[in-house]
Amino acid sequence: MKTSAKIFLAAIVAVGAAGGYFLYRSRIYGINTIRVIDFINHPEKHADWMVKAGSRCNNAPFQIPVDGFIGYLWDDSWQIGQRHQGIDIFSGKQPGETEIHAAYDGYLTRLPDWKSTVIIRIPDDPIEPGRQIWTYYTHMATKEGTSLVDQAFPPGTQDVFVKAGTVLGRMGNFSGTPGNPTGVHLHFSIVRDDGNGNFKNELEIKNTIDPSPYFGFNLNKNNQKDEIPGCR
Repeated sequence: MKTSAKIFLAAIVAVGAAGGYFLYRSRIYGINTIRVIDFINHPEKHADWMVKAGSRCNNAPFQIPVDGFIGYLWDDSWQIGQRHQGIDIFSGKQPGETEIHAAYDGYLTRLPDWKSTVIIRIPDDPIEPGRQIWTYYTHMATKEGTSLVDQAFPPGTQDVFVKAGTVLGRMGNFSGTPGNPTGVHLHFSIVRDDGNGNFKNELEIKNTIDPSPYFGFNLNKNNQKDEIPGCR
């Protein structure tokens, strides 16, 4: 076989393999999107899918921060090349109706330009003692960008101690671009420390941690067997 023919055949095989892989990923990862849409449209039909704010799973250190359905998991995806850095919990309600609570004791910061976000420093990781981690909460604003973060934490708040269960704000649908809303949900992630007392960039999954052991049940998409996430 000529070299050019071999190259062409190899390209065909590569394209076929890639296509099969992406079809597989689309099927696997599409399950959660179907469920999210169904829950948003008919939350009253899926009360058994919901987790409860303040609840804990067995001896897990973190409590659930909000009432709702955990629609997307850590390392989930809804488009090629995208990897989700945390979990998304949907309430099935309107913006401003669902309280969001701290999952664990720590020190809260809200940067001056954060409309919908707070981050909480946990000096001693309960899963790996001795390291510092951060818990990140966002989408606490209306679609126009009106903040729903609790008034106790105005922009510029720095390292204020909060207990687990403290109300941080209310669930919204702000995407970061006014007038271009997301679904009403909380995005929660666990962010790594940079070793100098600062949080790393939450937008990169390598800077976040699988939240499963902190909540006591599977929240890692790679381990999902089509089950509804929760302590069951």
